[in-house]
Amino acid sequence: MNQSEDSSVQVISLYKAQDKIHPRAVHGWFAAWRWALVWGTQLLFYGLPWLEWNARQAVLFDLGSRRFYIFGLVLYPQDFIYLTALLMISAYALFLFTAVAGRLWCGYACPQTVYTEIFMWVEKLFEGDRQARIKLDKAPWNFNKLWRKSGKQAAWIVLGLWTGFTFVGYFTPIKVLAAEVMSFGLGPWETFWVLFYGFATYGNAGYMREQVCKYMCPYARFQSAMFDKDTLIISYDSERGEPRGSRSKKADPTAQGLGSCIDCTLCVQVCPTGIDIRKGLQYECIGCAACIDVCNDVMDKMSYPRGLIRYDTENGLSQHLTKLQLIRRMFRPRVMVYSAVLLLVCIALVYSLATRAPVRMDVVRDRASLARIVEDGLVENIYRVQLMNATEQPQMLQLDARGLQGLKLAAPVSLTLAPAEARWVTVALRLPPEAATAAGAGAQHIEFVLNGAGAAPLAEKSTFVVPR
Repeated sequence: MNQSEDSSVQVISLYKAQDKIHPRAVHGWFAAWRWALVWGTQLLFYGLPWLEWNARQAVLFDLGSRRFYIFGLVLYPQDFIYLTALLMISAYALFLFTAVAGRLWCGYACPQTVYTEIFMWVEKLFEGDRQARIKLDKAPWNFNKLWRKSGKQAAWIVLGLWTGFTFVGYFTPIKVLAAEVMSFGLGPWETFWVLFYGFATYGNAGYMREQVCKYMCPYARFQSAMFDKDTLIISYDSERGEPRGSRSKKADPTAQGLGSCIDCTLCVQVCPTGIDIRKGLQYECIGCAACIDVCNDVMDKMSYPRGLIRYDTENGLSQHLTKLQLIRRMFRPRVMVYSAVLLLVCIALVYSLATRAPVRMDVVRDRASLARIVEDGLVENIYRVQLMNATEQPQMLQLDARGLQGLKLAAPVSLTLAPAEARWVTVALRLPPEAATAAGAGAQHIEFVLNGAGAAPLAEKSTFVVPR
């Protein structure tokens, strides 16, 4: 083969690799679980912004006022540590699930998988199952093809826009957002994010589909670092299935020298990424188990035992381990470490949320006036104190200071914070000259004390500067 012929073969191979994949519809135990999670996640996503709590939206991330409402919780940007804990929980949960049973997240709950399932369902509704869609794509344009393709596109656009609208509804009160949409008064940022998120959903779930999983998602690339020989993965039992070949249902495969695989290729047809699981584990496999459902259906029709394609481990296949032995091998060191860390982080998060003070306090020194001498030789420092009510009940508060003998506020600070209110208060602290001399020049450690913010006073450290 000359160089030009070789280049032509490469181009043709590349073109075939990029052909559109038309997954076949599949029914079974794993498909039912996948659809259950589709329903569960989408009812949660689309429905949560419409729930009310204490006469407000139950879940609202109000960036404008810098308040984040999650049912009874009122969080501020200073509570960023909770987001860090949630990210840690998500990461370790992903590590744990992957170490135990592979890409469970990808196959059942990943937004790309969920929306692809929804968009493919719409596609099937308008264009039919796999063979009908392939036939329609090859057919010339006529009224039948036009209305089916147009209807599908219209439904996809509506789904994408509704998804973008719901997403923005987590950051702008969704009822206000709906009124703005109905009156064509949507702001520029809301418009941008509705269209952007809607277009991303439309493009990723409608067109890119398996390309996102194959080429854009980093998880497919580093998943091998979390797999081992005792990880449950979707496996083809080649010892039982080979040599593969077609045969009559009544024929004895042993007499023909054949394995259980009838080479129907249905496992390839139902795969959303278009791989052949019979070639072994591949990074493109998202663990959706569609091939297990369709293979079990074929085995039932052929009156063969199920499980030619099944969840199994590398050790399980090679050593013919029983289910009990597989379960025992789950409790290996890496799984136990992931579980322990995940449990500790969850306990720490729950404990922190349960014991958090109802009021937060942040102290900032007035940099324009570090220290000054006022009447009677008193040394004065100016501070700005931010008080944030983390509850939805009014809080009656009183501010004080301690740490240096004779230290006191220039004027008493007593106030009432409205529910979820954040307020800046300017506070002047004064120290008698003899106490300042005894303390010495420089920055001295003090504490602001907030009473009325719970069972115990809330303290915040700061410094008091004594001039030379």
